Amino acid sequence: MAVQTPSSNQIDGKKIAEELRARVGSAVKSLPQHPTLAVVLVGDDPASQVYVRSKIKFTQECGMRSVERRLPENASQDEVVATVRALNEDTEIDGILVQLPLPKGLDSDAVIEEIDPSKDVDGLTETSAGRLLLGKTGLRPCTPTGCVILAKAALGDLTGKNCVVLGRSILVGKPAALLFLEQNCTVTIAHSRTKDLAAICREADILVPAVGRAEMVQSDWIKEGACVIDVGINRVPNPAKPGKTKLVGDVDFPSAEKVAGAITPVPGGVGPMTIACLLRNTVLAACHRRGWETPDIIASL
Repeated sequence: MAVQTPSSNQIDGKKIAEELRARVGSAVKSLPQHPTLAVVLVGDDPASQVYVRSKIKFTQECGMRSVERRLPENASQDEVVATVRALNEDTEIDGILVQLPLPKGLDSDAVIEEIDPSKDVDGLTETSAGRLLLGKTGLRPCTPTGCVILAKAALGDLTGKNCVVLGRSILVGKPAALLFLEQNCTVTIAHSRTKDLAAICREADILVPAVGRAEMVQSDWIKEGACVIDVGINRVPNPAKPGKTKLVGDVDFPSAEKVAGAITPVPGGVGPMTIACLLRNTVLAACHRRGWETPDIIASL
């Protein structure tokens, strides 16, 4: 991955994701057959439908097969589990993604645990989490992986960098910390109970806010020249368009941009990387399951 050019301190997540998708597409062409990603969508949530359409589109653009399993809003836990189990048993399916959140009344954790770990392209099962913690090979969560790739695009080798992950969720915070640790960073996990939180953040060469609180991180929380990877996606009122909303991150971007050496915008930063990393995981899963050699072009971050 090319190092970010010094002409701008904004990290272009769209461009870097496009480059990764191109690498995935090249990898797919070298395989004996095209990998297949299955997406399970339960209910009619508009945002989920948009995400699924986007995932299907990019899967197909990379030369892979896409299979969609739709269930109604009132689907039972047993019906969702049966759908996942059927995909586990289908030898043509290489990756399984259950679109979250599931409708109210369904146990998301129990559904995720039904996914065959070898097909867990979201990296969310307990087996995947355990392999990450133990430093064993496996499928890594997509958003945290995207964060590492973006940081490397901005900084190159991350060895010895102080990384502060702001947030301790099992979806982003904890796995991101472990992935940056794999890159030989010195990692601190900070959270709402951390004493003098701003001071801790100011120690970071790489700051990864992932708390879901709009514009929580102010410019005086950021060390001069630090790399800021903003994972937050928050919808807030848009003063320029009364009655409308806009997306912002966990960082006060206008002020932070003046301090940071490199920073991701919201939208257009981490978001595009999540899907690109999902596609990479699908190819990795297919190679592992089928005994194919992993193409060098996607083998490492």
